[in-house]
Amino acid sequence: MRRLIAGLAVLLSCLTPLPLLAAEPADIRLGVLQYGTVNWELDVIRHHGLDAVHGIHLEVVPLALKDAAAVAVQGGAVDVIVSDWLWVARQRGEGRDYTFYPYSRAEGSLMVRPDAGIASLADLAGKRLGVAGGALDKSWLLLRAYSRRQTGRDARDLVEPNFAAPPLLNQLMLQGQLPAVLNFWHYAARLEAAGMRRLVSIDEVLAGLELDRELPMVGWVFKEAWARAEPAAIDGFLKASAEAKRILAESDAEWERLRPLMKAEDEATFRALRDGFRAGIPTAAVAQAEAAARQAFLVLAREGGAPLVGNAAELGDGVFWQGSGR
Repeated sequence: MRRLIAGLAVLLSCLTPLPLLAAEPADIRLGVLQYGTVNWELDVIRHHGLDAVHGIHLEVVPLALKDAAAVAVQGGAVDVIVSDWLWVARQRGEGRDYTFYPYSRAEGSLMVRPDAGIASLADLAGKRLGVAGGALDKSWLLLRAYSRRQTGRDARDLVEPNFAAPPLLNQLMLQGQLPAVLNFWHYAARLEAAGMRRLVSIDEVLAGLELDRELPMVGWVFKEAWARAEPAAIDGFLKASAEAKRILAESDAEWERLRPLMKAEDEATFRALRDGFRAGIPTAAVAQAEAAARQAFLVLAREGGAPLVGNAAELGDGVFWQGSGR
């Protein structure tokens, strides 16, 4: 009898379903500039194992140039890049299904040399202004609109714009060859730490144009069809990103760990970069960020026209990713 019971037990154990195996992590390929500040956040994700915690396997694909990111995501070499919601709006206007999730609202600033005698926008008249990002950069277009409100003149007509790469602009300013520079936030932070003066921030420009300061400047960009097909990948990635930002917002020790990666020349630069990154962490809901972008789109489209926004007449639905459940 005992043998019969034992045999039945073995048989039942074979018929009983085994516990479900742990799901395989979802693969996600992320294309980022080799030396961009996004690498700080990615280092936090890796160091704390946040990708594994949130069920993803993150493959970082280093890229040499900003344009290479767009080529990579368009060609299917990567799933996600860091880019601009304006780029997404233009792509969607041309029938491509890219979508955007806010990553940072860190903004650039207009920096001036302390010996240049520049105390206001009006004092820039006739002077050379170094501008990062090109003639269609958001910060430059917003500054042009702001300048008209403040001085009655378009900044394009007020100054002599010199478009160049961000590192070169910093170098020229520190050498005294440029009296003023409009540069991205981390380059502006380095200039401020080196003794240059902030004349106006893009945050102030937004306020002067009556635009919401929660406007995201860059974000995670990916194809909507891919995200719908791979909800575990995108949801896990965005959760890991949010958790990394929480750590960076709260932990000074984490920044000390990141110090070698930041390449800060001194304590002032280190603090400026840390504080600038923290100030740019989005706090608004995606719906508010999208509403802010809708406002800003109208201003930017007026300034940049078709070369900037293409066929898009407004910021259409779907530009901002609202989640895989929608």
